[in-house]
Amino acid sequence: MGKFIVMLLLVVVMALGGIIWFDYLGVIDAKDIPPISWIYGWFFKENARSQPLTQPDETINIDSERLLALYEAHELRKMEIERKKQEIDYSSNEIKRIAEELEEREKALDDREKSLIGQATDADVKSRNVEQFSLYLTSMPPNEAVEIISKMDDQDIIDAFRKTEELARAQDKMSLVSVWLSRMDPARAAELQRKMTLRP
Repeated sequence: MGKFIVMLLLVVVMALGGIIWFDYLGVIDAKDIPPISWIYGWFFKENARSQPLTQPDETINIDSERLLALYEAHELRKMEIERKKQEIDYSSNEIKRIAEELEEREKALDDREKSLIGQATDADVKSRNVEQFSLYLTSMPPNEAVEIISKMDDQDIIDAFRKTEELARAQDKMSLVSVWLSRMDPARAAELQRKMTLRP
């Protein structure tokens, strides 16, 4: 009889120890069972729970915990993708701005090139006209040429004189500019010579 009682007590102690151990591991929640709660009250100052308190009809769902972890990972991934998207949008806007700036500069250079070509064309046309006028003056008597020259603006006269001297040097001939100046009004001739000296 004594052995039976000892064995019974040993079985009870081992059962209580097993329940406490499974409770510690979180497999079961036995802290609300009166004998177990008494033991926790005797040996532990704080009756801390290893698992969250559940309702009587509620069970711990490991799949829900995994889903929660996956959801949090998904949210972090989503935030990272959004950040990278913002960086890509910023880079795209910056590239677009630079492209527009380069396009505007290219357009300005094209306009400048067209303007320079137009100016060169105008200058070439003017040079041909001045040359033709110079040949026209040199082909007529000096007095008639002076009469025509006297009615012109100073800059047009200077252009005609310079072209005449240029053509004369190219043909190794004497320029008629000095003859025309000598037959012009002295004051007008002096003014033309002064301007030609100041504006080579």
